[in-house]
Amino acid sequence: MNIIGLDIGGTKCAVSVPDGPDRVREVVRFATTDVRGTLERFYAEIAKLAPARDTVFGVSCGGPLDSGRGLILSPPNLPGWDRIAICALLQEKFGGRAFLMNDANACALAEWQFGAGRGCQSMMFLTMGTGMGAGLILDGRLYEGVTGNAGEVGHMRMAADGPVGYGKAGSFEGFCSGGGIAQIARKRVAEFGGASSLKKILAEQLDARVVGTAAEAGDALALAIWREVGERLGEALAVFIDVLNPERIVIGSIYQRCERFIAPAANAVIAREALPDSARDCRIVPALLGDELGSCAAVAIARYKTAS
Repeated sequence: MNIIGLDIGGTKCAVSVPDGPDRVREVVRFATTDVRGTLERFYAEIAKLAPARDTVFGVSCGGPLDSGRGLILSPPNLPGWDRIAICALLQEKFGGRAFLMNDANACALAEWQFGAGRGCQSMMFLTMGTGMGAGLILDGRLYEGVTGNAGEVGHMRMAADGPVGYGKAGSFEGFCSGGGIAQIARKRVAEFGGASSLKKILAEQLDARVVGTAAEAGDALALAIWREVGERLGEALAVFIDVLNPERIVIGSIYQRCERFIAPAANAVIAREALPDSARDCRIVPALLGDELGSCAAVAIARYKTAS
């Protein structure tokens, strides 16, 4: 059985294949263009792989999606991708079977199969990138919910008011995503009366990367911003630990790069808020796959669907 993975992103796409039982090889990466141009490039790259009639395609894409019907439904970072029946298109052109999954769930599968979640029966993956989403592996299976929307933790309210994420002020995404951290940074810089390198940055250029760079240089305001983010992350993690009792929580993107600034505050809140036994048995770790995550995710979808 052949497996081919397709990762569809707002700026880049990739085609990947398994490389033995524990690795994935990215065949090609290319810039996302319009719908027609991107699909034609996918078809051309897939054709080079000479897919057999029993090939299984895994397609990872940001939502909204109708995964059951294989439809991409106008994701905000993919203008023009309105009701694109990606699975039917692949099956009509190449045969085989195709499966579509939102990128948070697909990344959870990837870290479970190939990365920081290997060996777990129950784990949670948090994207912690531009937005905040989650994928849930419960008792050895991906949990998608009745409509496929399980894991939309970014919508969870953390405070009556606060930075806006997921269209909601005070949401988890507002406090702990890239977009939310930029809002926090702008507010804290405007309020801060002391010296800080962040005060020299234009407000529209303040983002998580800039705050991370300042923290690496020991900037007190930047370190305080990360403590605030860590405390909010810890509050959410304590809830997840109590409700789901996972073995592991794997956190990607921003946490991978800034763990040393975020984890101490998060761990202090977890120690205070979560059930002690559940907290003791849950490891919180950064994702391992880095830039390979999208390619691994697409292959992981096909592997999971064929094993189910």
